[in-house]
Amino acid sequence: MAKISVGVLGATGMVGQNYIALLNDHPWFEVRYVAASPRSAGKKYKDAVAGRWQLAKTYAPPVGEIMVEDANDVSRAVAAFKRGDCSFVFSALEMGKDETRALEEAYAAAGIPVVSNASAHRWTPDVPMLIAEVNHQHADIIPTQQKARGWNRGFIVVKPNCSIQSYMAPVHALAKAGYTAERIIVSTLQAVSGAGYPGVPSLDMIDNIVPYIGGEEEKSEKEPLKIFGTIENGVFQNAALPKISAHCNRVPVTDGHTACVSLEFGAKKPSSMEEIIKIWTTYRSLPQELDLPMAPKQPIIYREENDRPQPRKDRDTDKAMAVVIGRLRPCNVFDIRFTALSHNTVRGAAGGGILSAELLKHKGYLG
Repeated sequence: MAKISVGVLGATGMVGQNYIALLNDHPWFEVRYVAASPRSAGKKYKDAVAGRWQLAKTYAPPVGEIMVEDANDVSRAVAAFKRGDCSFVFSALEMGKDETRALEEAYAAAGIPVVSNASAHRWTPDVPMLIAEVNHQHADIIPTQQKARGWNRGFIVVKPNCSIQSYMAPVHALAKAGYTAERIIVSTLQAVSGAGYPGVPSLDMIDNIVPYIGGEEEKSEKEPLKIFGTIENGVFQNAALPKISAHCNRVPVTDGHTACVSLEFGAKKPSSMEEIIKIWTTYRSLPQELDLPMAPKQPIIYREENDRPQPRKDRDTDKAMAVVIGRLRPCNVFDIRFTALSHNTVRGAAGGGILSAELLKHKGYLG
């Protein structure tokens, strides 16, 4: 099968580098177009990231030879599409929300589909915010989005904030089994890589925890409602539940966001902790016929040890795409409490974006 040529916008930044690295040897996609800020444009990718590459895994040699284009110049991507080098783009743009929103719309209007890691379009009423296992059906709004905007081929799909990835699948799994969460209190312990590079100053993080991440608590409390929502009259209607109260903290961990979750069910409650663990470990939400390369074989993994999950030991489980849970026990205030972990720059960022693109290819929106 011929691979689909893809582009990466913001390719020299932290998330862009993760896209480049994770797409090495991908069976469906091949990076053949890279774009970044004007200061990187006109350089070979290997020169643009020289001294700035942050990952242990490097980029494929052919990608290093690609000339970096100016991400603000959509016509360059259109030209690449015409010559077969850019069927769609992953957006890892690092600029203001208004600028990102306008630029992603310009790509879509020019016929270039956009799978975005940025937050600019998360609350656009007709743009799906996907976690593939949780709300893959939300991609079905794409034709409505295209028709309303007059876009023939282009569209925009986004992924949610990285901090909610560790507990959305567990909550969804329980809801599928008939146990709806009505109230959640969550405290996240978020890795420094979530702040990008150069990120949080070292003197703020060494021997320290910072109990504030700008905008993170609001995202954690609101984004799940769109993900659990429905499509009505061509736009998304948010779910009424669960009510979420979030505390978001930056901790001195390189990668891996941990969440300590207390959850209260409605009238129907699981019969035991063993039932909950079985629901989690047998959870499979994507259609059975799919074999998406980036999808974890088991989306939720439960660890019986009292001291797990731990970021250093568990963040890379199953391509760093699985959610690892432990410490399930009764809660003295709500019904249950547990600890969950996901890899923020893979599951929560570039890996999640690639999985969304694989889903979109299967549904016939990319090709």
